[in-house]
Parts: sequence; structure tokens; C-alpha cells
Amino acid sequence: MASQTLTYSSGAKGWPSFYSFIPDCMIGMNNYFYTFKNGSLYRHNTNEVRNNFYGKQYSSSIKSSFNLEPTTVKLFKTIELEGDSSWSASISTNLSTGNVNSGFFDNKEGRYHAFIRANTETVDANLRNVGGIGTVTSVESSNTRAVVLTFPTTIDMPGMMSINDTLYKNDNGSLKKLGLITSKTGFTITIDTEPSPDYDGSVPSDSDFILYAKNSTAESYGVRGYYMEFELKNNSTSPVELFSVGSSIFRSFP
Repeated sequence: MASQTLTYSSGAKGWPSFYSFIPDCMIGMNNYFYTFKNGSLYRHNTNEVRNNFYGKQYSSSIKSSFNLEPTTVKLFKTIELEGDSSWSASISTNLSTGNVNSGFFDNKEGRYHAFIRANTETVDANLRNVGGIGTVTSVESSNTRAVVLTFPTTIDMPGMMSINDTLYKNDNGSLKKLGLITSKTGFTITIDTEPSPDYDGSVPSDSDFILYAKNSTAESYGVRGYYMEFELKNNSTSPVELFSVGSSIFRSFP
């Protein structure tokens, strides 16, 4: 973690704020805030470029959490900002992680609204974007860019499993990523096992149970957990305002 300046408020009787800049000395005088850095004197709150300290540009960030009904597992679907601009968000719960790019927000009636995207490395088998296919009976793996899996019955999933979905196998209770679906027929699925560094090139064996997962960013099912922690970040060099943060939250039913 990078070093920060922590300030104490006598009115709040606490330590409410962290600052990115690290001064050698600071003092308030005549309604202005001054700091010294490397022998130079700086007057704050006068620079038109916000978050620029000693010639280095920083970003603003806010951390908080939602924790209503702490003993109930919930589904956090959206994040809503009341303010004059969108922020990016990093999200985590006790069960999963997610994110919201600042470009995903829509301005609706003066509030910025976005669906929470689960992180691509996070696969939650309890959500609807993950589905079981069946037990594979044979595997043709001579070409790792076109591994063919054959199943004993017809794969009939209209509108569900699609090309470019990711295939997984059940590996002693955990999901192991196999590759990207490139084509399918009535009884077979062909996958590319080398499109990404996190695909290790492994192929399933006969009798492995196979699952698919749709793109978590596109599906936008949110994140599940008892609570949701979030960190908002804004890289604007102009003044921005943020008044409140909200979320659409539902009880999760397994």
C-alpha cells in the first residue's frame, strides 16, 4: 500500500481523511493551507487542476460498504451514484468480487446507474449464467486450438450456451477453466484451450462433468454475499460532487 497522509479532525474527534500527498510540513494560516515539500512552499486549494500535488497527478477514492440484514445472503445487482459524474467501482463480498467501469453508468433522472459486473475470473455456479452440460464420453485433443468433446446425448440448449462462452470441468468440487467454445453440434462442443494466459492448456478426460459460463460482464448478474464493500475512484482533474451511493439489493435464494 502506498504511503498516505492521515488527518485528525478535532470537531469529529477522529481521523476522517487520507491524502495522497506526503508533505514535509503543513500549516494553516490566514484561511489558506500551506505545505513544504523538498524545501519548496506550496499553497493548496488554488490549483485549477484538481488532485495534482507537487507536480504528480492522483485520483480521488472513497471506500464504504452496504451491510443491512448482516445474517442474510443478498444479491447486489446495481450501484447508483447521486452526483454530477460517474466513478469507477471495485466491489467485493465474502463470496465474490465485481467491478463497474465508469463508462458503464447511465444518467437517469440526475442519478448515475449501472449494473454490477462480476469479475471475469470469478465463476459462481449458483448464478444463471453458469449451466451444466453433462459428462463427456470422449475427447479429441490432437489440436489444442480445436479440442472436440463428445457427449452421450444431444446438447439442446437454445438461447443458453453460445459460441464464445467459456467451458469448465468439475475438478473435485471446484471449477477448472478449459477454454473458449468455438463451435458446437448436436453431440459435440469444440473449444480453443489457448486464447488466454489463465487457460492452462489442459483438456478434460472421459467421465469429467462439463459446465459452461457466459461472459460475466455481459450478463451482469451482480455479486452475492452477506455484505458488499466498494471503492469508488475518480480521475477527474476538475471539481466533482458525490452526495450519496445506493444499490439495488435482493435476498438471495439458493
